[in-house]
Amino acid sequence: MEDKSFNPFKMAQQQFDEIAEQLGLDEGTRDFLRNPRREYHFTIPVRMDDGTTKVFKGFRVQHNDARGPSKGGIRFHPQETIDTVKALATWMTWKCAVVDIPLGGGKGGVICDPHNLSMREQEQICRGWVKQIARNIGPLQDVPAPDVMTNSQHMLWMMDEYENISGGKFPGMITGKPVGMGGSLGRTEATGYGVIYTLREALRSKNVDIKGTTASFQGFGNVAQYAIELYHKYGGKTVCVSSWDQQDQKSYSFYRESGINLQELLDITDKFGGIDKKKAKNIGYEILSGDEWINREVDILIPAALENQINAQTVLNISDKVKFISEGANGPTTPEADKILSDMGIFVIPDFLANAGGVTCSYFEQIQGNMNFFWTKDEVIEKLDNIMTKAFYGVYELSEKRGIFMRDAAYMIAIARVAEASKLRGWV
Repeated sequence: MEDKSFNPFKMAQQQFDEIAEQLGLDEGTRDFLRNPRREYHFTIPVRMDDGTTKVFKGFRVQHNDARGPSKGGIRFHPQETIDTVKALATWMTWKCAVVDIPLGGGKGGVICDPHNLSMREQEQICRGWVKQIARNIGPLQDVPAPDVMTNSQHMLWMMDEYENISGGKFPGMITGKPVGMGGSLGRTEATGYGVIYTLREALRSKNVDIKGTTASFQGFGNVAQYAIELYHKYGGKTVCVSSWDQQDQKSYSFYRESGINLQELLDITDKFGGIDKKKAKNIGYEILSGDEWINREVDILIPAALENQINAQTVLNISDKVKFISEGANGPTTPEADKILSDMGIFVIPDFLANAGGVTCSYFEQIQGNMNFFWTKDEVIEKLDNIMTKAFYGVYELSEKRGIFMRDAAYMIAIARVAEASKLRGWV
């Protein structure tokens, strides 16, 4: 969202168009699937702590619900745009389809910066967002979830407001809630773990032992933190992470050749994933510019921040040593960069497969909430691993069979499933 010349929705449509051509979809089906079915724009007036009123702009996009209720997070970000939300909703449709869970794609957002808002002000934004969209979301219609700079507390406020409006208890109307208030065990780990489950299988498929491999991460939020945790459990070594510095309004990379210590970095990290650079330097980390994460001489790169991070310019900085990329973020790689990565022989696990662990566990939470029955953490993690592993091999086998890039194979599976569901419903 930092590059104003970059339009993520145009990128999402470009990716779709290329695969639609290969699948031979008719013109009507293409027109139907390349655009959202519904999008909502609204304003949220909030009485601020200083007594003034500030109006925030909110969005909700429902891309496609042929396979089930829309599903997708809500971002709070000062540079949020409707094109970003539309792109993310589109990618959510393909994400749910590629792991074969019965949900469609949705996404929401509010243009705001939680760093500069009190908890009371954030609560009012959450409740105001629900007030504007309550008739168009719900457990059987569209199920929101946390995303960038939103968390379980935000989801709980939203659920409470929805229940106040609806006059009942509906824990399945939103996911990512606190455990004990309808949230699922394993949800906080799910996206990061899913990134590593698919990476584990990619390494295994190429006869590479994960033990002794090295990685560099972009981002140090929830996804990266749990991905690093599991990656280290499997024997990998992370040598670099980047994080956003709110005070300086830019990112930095934290590098240590001998490997990072996850817990010592967590101890000096704020709730938004920002690492204290002075404290990091005092305990032996080299502080580099934010874009240095990409040119580390490692085996694996894991972008786990925002979109458009590996593009036609930055891809040229990737070391020849890099052999795998597992995309923890949504839309981190542009189509132009994809072609270069393919030529470099880098095995890319595409975003809507690699990071589908989050929506998969959200699906589990939705089921549990609707049933009012909850599974143990071990049960959730086992189910997550099974679904992610099965989805990986479905994509990998098609990729090998057709001799195509993993992203193209994932898109082929996902788009074909959604197109078939739309046809069976008689929509196209």
